[in-house]
Amino acid sequence: MILDDARFEMRLARDAADLRLAQALRYEVFVAELGADGPLVDHTARREADRFDPFFDHLMLFDRTRAGNPCVGVTRMMREDRAREAGQFYCDDEYDLGVLRASGRRLLELGRSCLHPDYRGGTAMAQMWSGLAAYVEAHGVEVIFGVASFHGTDVTPLAAQLSFLHHRHLAPPALRVTAREPGRQRMDLIAQADVLIESYRPGVLDRLGLGRDVLTRTNPALVHCSISGFGQTGPYAAKAGHDLNYMAAAGALHVSGTPETPVIARTPISDYASAMQGATTILAALLRRGRTGLGAHIDVS
Repeated sequence: MILDDARFEMRLARDAADLRLAQALRYEVFVAELGADGPLVDHTARREADRFDPFFDHLMLFDRTRAGNPCVGVTRMMREDRAREAGQFYCDDEYDLGVLRASGRRLLELGRSCLHPDYRGGTAMAQMWSGLAAYVEAHGVEVIFGVASFHGTDVTPLAAQLSFLHHRHLAPPALRVTAREPGRQRMDLIAQADVLIESYRPGVLDRLGLGRDVLTRTNPALVHCSISGFGQTGPYAAKAGHDLNYMAAAGALHVSGTPETPVIARTPISDYASAMQGATTILAALLRRGRTGLGAHIDVS
């Protein structure tokens, strides 16, 4: 974690040399770390580039004390006048931005935002936000937008995250862009799901906007299995725990040792038992749904 703010310098790229430093950092994050590629990516020089780079302002964070590439953070910003020069915004190919253009507000597109791994979690992010805020104020920007990606192309493991964004963070209709075909993906994946398995403490899904009432309204046939340490109700319901805690509370550790020196059991009985109970009950609920069309909420503890 980097805590010494005095070592940082925040500014826009001034020349081609600065841009090469930004592209080198982007290569390390997006290509080497995350596996991205593109027609203008230079694997020999290890620089990530595309045809839009000349039309963006590149906000860069430098660590004056760092050996090698001093650029440790970057984001690029395209105003409407530069988008007209480029012929489009970067994400015009993937999204219909008509509602944004029709809003009459001053637009700013962000992209390629990243930090070097050594600077994540410290004050570097605050420095980047501060620099962005200054740029927004200087140019009178009213709406910021951009493309952010989940890792991978399989949406199945992303159902909860995408549904959370759908239910809690959709832009207002007047500013809500839509993805273009064929890449458009429905975000409310819970509406298409057969089974939802979660292991949060009671109340967490409600805080995320995915409480039982939302799930039932969205997908009445959903089989929802909650696996928690102490169940959805009762005096211990809000307590966190792991297999060891449950075995201790049940007296299993006392049986396997002495009062002075309890022994940790080698088999995680609670984990195994809850998984088996959850799986068999889900199967029973699916059979019931096949006959009645009704979903279910299963409480396993």
